[in-house]
Amino acid sequence: MANMNFIDKLSSASKRNDSLLCVGLDPDMGKIPLHAAKDPIFEFNKRIVDATSDLVIAYKPNLAFYEALGLDGMRSLMKTVEYISDVPVIADAKRGDVDHATKAYAKAVFDVFRFDAVTVNPYMGIDSVKPFLDYVEKGVFILCRTSNPGAKNFQDLYCKKFLYEIVAERVVDWNVHKNCGVVAGATYPEELKKIRAIVGEDVPILIPGIGAQSGDLEKAVKFGTNSSGNMAIISSSRSIIYAGKGKDFDKKARDVALSLRDKINQFRHEI
Repeated sequence: MANMNFIDKLSSASKRNDSLLCVGLDPDMGKIPLHAAKDPIFEFNKRIVDATSDLVIAYKPNLAFYEALGLDGMRSLMKTVEYISDVPVIADAKRGDVDHATKAYAKAVFDVFRFDAVTVNPYMGIDSVKPFLDYVEKGVFILCRTSNPGAKNFQDLYCKKFLYEIVAERVVDWNVHKNCGVVAGATYPEELKKIRAIVGEDVPILIPGIGAQSGDLEKAVKFGTNSSGNMAIISSSRSIIYAGKGKDFDKKARDVALSLRDKINQFRHEI
């Protein structure tokens, strides 16, 4: 799959695993039961991946958890990305800066760490996004309607229409290379419905907020997918990777991931 672009790799994983489920790999040293391992973060991620790789459409490490551990954390992250070969890996980085800084961020994410896709913040405009989009084989998920409660502070601002709607419209304009996606949380299903209508059938929507944030799964599937029940990536992190404790934590993670994958598919088939 090395020569596949992001959308093709995503579609291939979805068909092969009959899945829209994305597992977030967000390590917390206080919850990982592998402290005796030489590289506990990588070993934890490896066991989660081994237990769930046939159930997912993608994995999504949040870079903050690795950066907080310094160089050791970043080494573990790089090893994790290298280990995952058969499904896309999305860098949950939420990057965004002036042009020359964004070029460096894009180089780090795509050339150094070799992620398949990244989340970016469009607040500074097209010049903070374009260096990522110029990697035409990679996916770029633009924050549109995020799942956190404070999203309302700015994303609900009304400028003849809601700010998140304007962002979605800009994504359509920026999608020259067909490598744009958007982030829209399951915690705001009605807004998710509007965003799908704006971006159309072929733009993937990364949907966080399922699990610990108590997003509405049924509406996330109904409103976030396209008319074929595809092009949505429904992400869950803590409720899967920390579902079990002790030496068999990966078995419990698989059970929860399998159950969630099957619930998603149940709702997909009702569309």
